[in-house]
Amino acid sequence: MAVHENSVAPTRAARAETPPADHWQRWASADAVAPAPPAPAPLPSNVVPLATAASAAVATPPPLTVASAPSLPADTAPPLGSEAPYRVLIVEDDRSQALFAQSVLHGAGMEAIVISDAEGAQQAIAEHRPDLILMDLHLPGLDGMRLTALIRQQPGQQLLPIVFLSGDPDPERQFEVLDSGADDFLSKPIRPRHLIAAVSNRIRRARAQAATQSGATGGPVMNNPETGLPTRHHVLQQLSAALTHGDHGGLFFIEVASALGLRERYGYAAFERLMVQAAQRLADSAHPHLLARLNDNSFLVLARGIDEDSLDTIAHNLRTQLSERAFVIRDEESVHLRGVVGHAQLSGGFSDAGTALEAVERTTLQARLLSSGVAAYVRREDVAAQEHLALLEGQLELAYQPIVAVAGGNTAQYQVLLRLRQADGTLLSAGQVIPAAEAAGRIADLDQQVLDHALGLLDLYRHATQPLHLFVSQSLRTLARDAFADWLLESLERRQIAGSTVVIDVRLPDALIHTVTLQQFCNRMSAAGVRFCLSQFEPGTEANALLTQLPLSYVRMAARFSSTHANQKTRDELRGAIDAAHRAGALIIGQQIEDPQAAAAMWMGGVDFIQGNMVQSAGSELNFDFHNAVL
Repeated sequence: MAVHENSVAPTRAARAETPPADHWQRWASADAVAPAPPAPAPLPSNVVPLATAASAAVATPPPLTVASAPSLPADTAPPLGSEAPYRVLIVEDDRSQALFAQSVLHGAGMEAIVISDAEGAQQAIAEHRPDLILMDLHLPGLDGMRLTALIRQQPGQQLLPIVFLSGDPDPERQFEVLDSGADDFLSKPIRPRHLIAAVSNRIRRARAQAATQSGATGGPVMNNPETGLPTRHHVLQQLSAALTHGDHGGLFFIEVASALGLRERYGYAAFERLMVQAAQRLADSAHPHLLARLNDNSFLVLARGIDEDSLDTIAHNLRTQLSERAFVIRDEESVHLRGVVGHAQLSGGFSDAGTALEAVERTTLQARLLSSGVAAYVRREDVAAQEHLALLEGQLELAYQPIVAVAGGNTAQYQVLLRLRQADGTLLSAGQVIPAAEAAGRIADLDQQVLDHALGLLDLYRHATQPLHLFVSQSLRTLARDAFADWLLESLERRQIAGSTVVIDVRLPDALIHTVTLQQFCNRMSAAGVRFCLSQFEPGTEANALLTQLPLSYVRMAARFSSTHANQKTRDELRGAIDAAHRAGALIIGQQIEDPQAAAAMWMGGVDFIQGNMVQSAGSELNFDFHNAVL
């Protein structure tokens, strides 16, 4: 007899759709007392029953809550790879759909926790440590794709399986879901057996991968379950041990170029697959030494017990292996990757792993400027000590330069410029002081002093007739510190300063390297009203992508654009950059404007503000007449 789509043959359905009666026992010990198997909850009205009428008689389900199924506390939850019940977090705002998925998974012996909106996702993940997230596409507020992207940005959650369950039939939307970082897409309506198989298979593979990386005694995971490569934490632990034992060898920092442009072009999921391929190739080249992925586009290699004279050869080989063969990124499309490498000797006298990592990362910045793409760390102990002493003995003498709206305005805006007065009366500029502070490891202290001074001024001028806004340059190494973000938020609250009066100024070269760190800082500070300016802006694929990646209020053009009146090509570049920034909601600042001709060219190009000696040179007073300043 033919079975129509809306009817089910009872005996076949019971056998095909109902899990075995002892399905739950796979997680119970052999000598445990077997509890009664959980009763399935009733299916929602829009789902056709798939079992016999007798098997469908059940009790009323419990109310739908954030934790409607039992779960272990985070501190007692078993590690991945154990035989604990599978834990699934269901993110679904439709009550009937959530109850359907929850009852099906309960019936298969799994723990299913339901939340109805995106806001509670991170808390639920932290509390219940799910093996998998069953995600709805259309959620109130933050949709499932954006929530997935946010989850993927969190430490330790890049490999958490995320499966979408949605009734959206659009194939393009399904591709977008996978591109956002999801692992699979299941279409509604779904047969219970299919849902159980899809979820359990995903979890089983994830646990098996994690178990192979753990010690027999349940020790910490030392390898990434996705790639089998060492974790960042493990390599840094080994680095600490090598420095403690006085080992010889080398540390290599490898940075893949144009990462932001690649992610913008191919999407998050494809970019992640590309970086996994790059990691595996680099690991093969570095074998038998340890390689770990540090962040989006950088890797760290630790080579213990080797001749330190061979480090440069190894670095060149790593760079060559990365770039000589193309990577397949999707379908038949392939891409060649470029990279730079900085390296340092383990015998370089580093006090700890953090110091060594910072040194080799700084060296990689130098490698970007070399045609070879490889740079070796050079110890600067004597120079750093002298610079450190100069910072301690010098006195900050900050200067202020007005940033003037071309159409006039009633807000006083200044850039805070760093100066340092030495004991002999010499005045050092920011260009001299900042590199010295970075070499001496004092840049965070210096940044905090300058920003604290700016906050003091804003506090002092809070009741001024003209509102005061200050642009303050900060290093990305400073912004990466959680303690710094905490301090800034506490300072704004304690002094009752509006966050919008502070504009954090970051340099484009730093932003391109530390994009993820900057995004996290911006997102946290934007909630307090703090605004951001991207300085030294040069148009390009990666730089233009930052305009949409970051919550920027201002873009300050590179100094070369101040001479646009002399070159048509530069004028066209400026016009394109201004259009891109305006589309992203940012305002453009033209800097180093020294004469009326340059100012006129900037005005005609469409900039919103100008800054330079033609307006007013930097000084120690906040006395510019913004009210009557119109270009």
